[in-house]
Amino acid sequence: MPLIINEELPAYDVLRKEHVFVVNPYRAVHQDIRPLRIAILNLMPNKIETEVQLMRLLSNTPLQVEIELLQMKSHNAKNTASEYLNAFYKTFDDVKDQKFDGLIITGAPIENYEFEEVDFWPELCEILEWEKSHVFSVLHICWGAQAALYYHYGINKVQLDKKLFGIFEHKVMNRKIPLVRGFDDVFYAPHSRHTAFYCPHSRHTEVRGEDIRKVDDLEILAESAGAGPHIIADKSGRRIFLTGHFEYDADSLAKEFYRDLDKGLPIQLPYGYFPEDDPKQAPLMRWKAHANLFYSNWLNYFVYQETPYHINDIQA
Repeated sequence: MPLIINEELPAYDVLRKEHVFVVNPYRAVHQDIRPLRIAILNLMPNKIETEVQLMRLLSNTPLQVEIELLQMKSHNAKNTASEYLNAFYKTFDDVKDQKFDGLIITGAPIENYEFEEVDFWPELCEILEWEKSHVFSVLHICWGAQAALYYHYGINKVQLDKKLFGIFEHKVMNRKIPLVRGFDDVFYAPHSRHTAFYCPHSRHTEVRGEDIRKVDDLEILAESAGAGPHIIADKSGRRIFLTGHFEYDADSLAKEFYRDLDKGLPIQLPYGYFPEDDPKQAPLMRWKAHANLFYSNWLNYFVYQETPYHINDIQA
């Protein structure tokens, strides 16, 4: 089944060329199907790249999914033209009276700031409160996961000595939960942060497993010795937290590595990423299958199978 997006979005042509089934809204309304309404609050600087990455994963199911792109009203995006944002993005004020089957809150490269220092933190808190009653299931990614764990459960992030950066091996902790149905015992994913798992990861802060395990409502579904908790969910399945970047392309960490290198920043080679740790060799994509499986499981078991048919029946 198709992904419903504006045909003027750059992602439309990219996905069509990849033989992904996409349709425009006009065609979609003439089909006797209620599509899932999924909003993406895109906090990443390169919004077009993130749109394509997430839409590619959301399109890989038999479900019809209608996408709404959201931006922060209280933040001036510097890396995406205002004309583009005005054409394709809405603000929270535009949608706060609507309900959605699912919401994705992306990461943001602001991990070195305290949450309260972020210019859009008050607006994000309003959205995190609104999601309780207006969204059936929410997927929080990387910094978005850290922010939500802090807001909902008071779990603070911990600063690392150096950036957690690379592809880490993760172990499934509870395969009875449908979110990890079909996963291998061990899988890979990317991380990029100043924390860590065996997936693509890149970050400078972490949420510690010991703090998560103190909260009865939360469960760690997948974890890494090198990168820490990766997939976390509340007992209802309506809040899911992903500390890494399943959505990353094969070259995403390479772009990040060379960007930091060009800026003269202290950056190590991404762990387990370049073959033989040789940046002249093209990195191998080792997380694509599990990334697709994760998003398919979320859409099927945690959104489609559970959300009310009449979307306005969604309750807190």
